[in-house]
Amino acid sequence: MDGAPVSELHELKTAIRKLAHENRRAQPDKEEVSLRIVDRFMQQEEYKAADTVMFYVDVRDEVRTRQALPAALASGKRIVVPYCVDGELELFWLEDMNELELGMYRILEPKNGMRGVVSKRLQPTDLDLIMVPGVAFDRNGGRTGHGKGYYDKLLQHARLNAPLIALSFECQLFEKIPAESHDIYMDKVVTEEAVYVGKGRPG
Repeated sequence: MDGAPVSELHELKTAIRKLAHENRRAQPDKEEVSLRIVDRFMQQEEYKAADTVMFYVDVRDEVRTRQALPAALASGKRIVVPYCVDGELELFWLEDMNELELGMYRILEPKNGMRGVVSKRLQPTDLDLIMVPGVAFDRNGGRTGHGKGYYDKLLQHARLNAPLIALSFECQLFEKIPAESHDIYMDKVVTEEAVYVGKGRPG
């Protein structure tokens, strides 16, 4: 599959994304199942060892993360959330839930007035652990997002010793996600049923 023409890979990824979106929308008890997934994430040794952790803030039908943020903030760790500016992900040091507001497309993101505060702006190299969202995954850590490449760009600049752990409902898992040269494998994929150890990044 990895040797298939690029156009064929794109078509296959598009089909996988479509099915994954349908599966995710149909996922029952999203709140309860998400709690199990995020709790399992926070039980991982990588989380316990990390000082600076990036959480994504859920949108639409993603695994819900926002209900776990208050506990993460109270843990003493430095919690970082991403937000999008001109097609790039910026990183914000979140210290209080009141620093977030509903932005465009009703996405919870850092307040505009706080984004320019120098001490609040972090770089990918500051992260000890990265929680990664996605549309579909496989059990080897293969991932596909929405096809915009936002997370691919961010993860290319992350430290190699900063684990990448994806959150996923089981219904988002496929036998194999077709990989292209720029695609990055997760170190782990955490679902409501299991923790799958992925290939991770070379080196």
